[in-house]
Amino acid sequence: MTYTWLYAVAPADTGAPPPDTPGGVAGEHPRTIGAGGLLAVVGSVPGPDFDADALQRRLRDPQWLEPAVRAHHRVVSATAGRALPVRFGTVYRDDDRVRALLTAHADAFRTALARVADRTEWGVKAHLDQARLDQARTETEAATGTGGPPDDDRPGTAYLLRRRAARDRDARDLADAAARARQVHLALTGLADHSTEHPPQPPEATGVRDPMLLNGAYLVHRSREAGFARAVRGLREQHAPVLRLELTGPWPPYSFVDLPTGDGAP
Repeated sequence: MTYTWLYAVAPADTGAPPPDTPGGVAGEHPRTIGAGGLLAVVGSVPGPDFDADALQRRLRDPQWLEPAVRAHHRVVSATAGRALPVRFGTVYRDDDRVRALLTAHADAFRTALARVADRTEWGVKAHLDQARLDQARTETEAATGTGGPPDDDRPGTAYLLRRRAARDRDARDLADAAARARQVHLALTGLADHSTEHPPQPPEATGVRDPMLLNGAYLVHRSREAGFARAVRGLREQHAPVLRLELTGPWPPYSFVDLPTGDGAP
């Protein structure tokens, strides 16, 4: 018994995945199902490993989850530019359920396809760059002979003044960095067809101690990708050393597709 894992939805003239398409989440070769003038890029996965309970267990298993997410992304990327990426973990009991999905929601799929046609997603993250900011401040203070709290000869007072000055400085740095991150997002939004912001990721997820102040996604037409990348480089220079900007992409437009998934999961 097998279930049907859904990777993407594409126009009917996209054709079958080429033979060298990477294997899917179960190592299977992707294939297509046609209905409603559309094609679904799918894979056959073993039922006992991908029924509702088994899938929930797998989603909590990092050793399975990480390579499976990469496999899903590789299949989606092989059809990028002409397909709508489907959320990871979308599984149907059989091919007929997928055909019914395509038929019932054909208009919604075609509208979404038109929205992302010839466009890719780019991600921009902005972190407070505390180390470079502190270094720049130290160099400026050394050159000008300024810096440090007022002198005070009372025992312990100098220490308390230094602590308070450091807290005030950190608060100002964070507020300045947040305002700059907002400027970056607004500038990039003006260059993209669509944009959205995801919640900032915590240090535990990124491995970066400095706070993330922007986790933006931008839908950019392929003809403007080079200009978008140049704009990010310019903003990186403009806001250094306060912000550290990270550009990733191009990706399939995951952040700009909200597809109906119907009812048919195992």
